[in-house]
Amino acid sequence: MFSHVVIFWTDPANLHATDELIAGAEKYLRPIPGILQFHIGKMVGSHRPVVEQTYQVALNVIFHDKKAQDDYQVHPLHLEFVEKVLKPTKKHVVVYDFE
Repeated sequence: MFSHVVIFWTDPANLHATDELIAGAEKYLRPIPGILQFHIGKMVGSHRPVVEQTYQVALNVIFHDKKAQDDYQVHPLHLEFVEKVLKPTKKHVVVYDFE
């Protein structure tokens, strides 16, 4: 199993960036072949100081293996998502990949 976790800080100048990012991921990323599980959502606040709360959106995509994730990265829908959705809405992105 291969997990691809992406944490997004959206552009504060774009008041709709969070919703646009989530809708765009649903449209462009969810249909890409090879995904076993797909989950995207808004940050949930917590009273626990150990919980990171500065980001706006997180994406968790699970693949069978690294090869499936590599194929996902170059898929035309992923590339379209980056150009049409990610670039206009993001301020900062951090990616965590692990097996």
